[in-house]
Amino acid sequence: MRSELCDLFGIDVPIFAFTHCRDVVVEVSKAGGFGVLGAVGFTPRQLEIELQWIDERIGDRPYGVDTIIPNKYEGEGETDAAKLETALRAAVPQAHYDFSDRVLAEHGVPEFPEEEKGRELLGWTHATALPQVEIALAHEKVQLIANALGTPPPDVIQSVHACGRKVAALCGNAHHALRHKEAGVDIIIAQGHEGGGHTGEIASMVLWPEVVDAVAPTPVLAAGGVGSGRQIAAAMALGAAGTWSGTRWLTVKEAAGALAQKESYLAATSRDTVRTRSISGKPARILRNDWTEAWDRPDAPDPLPMPLQGLVSIDMMRRTMRYPDQAQAVAFNPAGQVIGMLNQVQSVRAVMSDLIDDFHEAVERLQESAAQPG
Repeated sequence: MRSELCDLFGIDVPIFAFTHCRDVVVEVSKAGGFGVLGAVGFTPRQLEIELQWIDERIGDRPYGVDTIIPNKYEGEGETDAAKLETALRAAVPQAHYDFSDRVLAEHGVPEFPEEEKGRELLGWTHATALPQVEIALAHEKVQLIANALGTPPPDVIQSVHACGRKVAALCGNAHHALRHKEAGVDIIIAQGHEGGGHTGEIASMVLWPEVVDAVAPTPVLAAGGVGSGRQIAAAMALGAAGTWSGTRWLTVKEAAGALAQKESYLAATSRDTVRTRSISGKPARILRNDWTEAWDRPDAPDPLPMPLQGLVSIDMMRRTMRYPDQAQAVAFNPAGQVIGMLNQVQSVRAVMSDLIDDFHEAVERLQESAAQPG
């Protein structure tokens, strides 16, 4: 299981693991893969603490940081983060805040103490994500900056390349992949409809080879529905240089999160996810629950454009993280359809071993089939 990305980053296998948990980043990279920390949700100060922690434990292994800087969003062009946040908060109709509060109250989710209340805009704009990129680039072991929504801005790409690092960006169709390549993105991540978080309309089996052919020889990572070695083998058979997975790491032993949240993931089937605009304003796949259903009710306001909807949903996310046992009915649990394959808690190292073994078994089956007389 090798590709040009193994030589590019000095890793053993081209398995890229996206996670918001620093422990998972470290363990994936130490097991020969490439851990990527999702920065959205961290303040610049918090991100610095997380990266220092990773640096101290990851040894000489590389890792990456993922940001969210969409190409189009409300307030784009404003470079002052404080001014942008003030303007965006004022642009959210009170009815949206009231509806969110009512849904949480209906489910008995406790409120924060008065001194802890607030709705911060973390990521999701150029002004708020740029400090995250600058902090990431100050850490030598961060060898990849990925952008989860759209082509990274030119100044971001230039800054990353000036430091000798690589840029990756996700896409949901071949047109977007070509825009990434033309802008100087080094690695294209083709995420199919099945994936967790923000996804497009095209299924992985169709999308992966389309993007591979469109951007060749730029390497492509296959994402969306990758949870086993067989699926990694399928992705590489379709021309991918490796895989990018997120859902697979939600149930590992090292993953941060409350027991109640892990139990929600372990109990979910592949039919239990839904794409909803109720989190960020753009379609994102999460576990279906009373929060997603509420935003489809006749009395619900229409979700706002990004990042305005994020200012509405951030209180739900913070409160369900603080009070997970009381809030699972309305919790923010992002996951792709592959969640239905995950029904036990394993260590990262065990998962990596299983992925590699399963990959080799799949390749051997194909080789035996190809060797059969015709």
